[in-house]
Amino acid sequence: MRNSSLFLRSGLTVAAASALSFLVAAGPAEAQSGISVSTTGTTVSVTTRACTNVNGSWGTASLLNSRQANFSQGRQVSLSGTSALQSAAWSNVSAGTYTVIVICSDGTTAGTQSVIVSPSVRPTISATATASPSRGVMGGVGGGSRDYGTLTLLGGGVLVGTAVAGTAWYLRRRTSKPYRL
Repeated sequence: MRNSSLFLRSGLTVAAASALSFLVAAGPAEAQSGISVSTTGTTVSVTTRACTNVNGSWGTASLLNSRQANFSQGRQVSLSGTSALQSAAWSNVSAGTYTVIVICSDGTTAGTQSVIVSPSVRPTISATATASPSRGVMGGVGGGSRDYGTLTLLGGGVLVGTAVAGTAWYLRRRTSKPYRL
């Protein structure tokens, strides 16, 4: 009886951990949109393949800061491009967090995505060379600013679920053996 209840608890734990890992992996799939946003210095650009040309217009993209709530309040730019790829860009964007919204000329929303514009750091030229860094390692955003795709997150969820299942199996086997001296 003891082994079956331990097995039941282990099975429920594994099932819950696996379900959680799949929910975490599936979460960003809903947030993913039909647009791709990138920054280079103080320039923010957006590309999409979702819009069609209606009366010579592909659509409009809007860049909203944190105090703006809807499309019409942002900096609007017309999309340009071809049937394969449409794009828009904003220059001289100050540092901060922004939301990019693209609305196609047929009225559909191609997507919405947030972007962080980092303050531009101008390099300084020094006449003297130093053998070691003067201020140590400079920390930064690292991988936190990259938007990973659904397949990558799903693969990570599967690995986490497999690790949890393996741990539960190992602990179950370990507790089922009698202690030997």
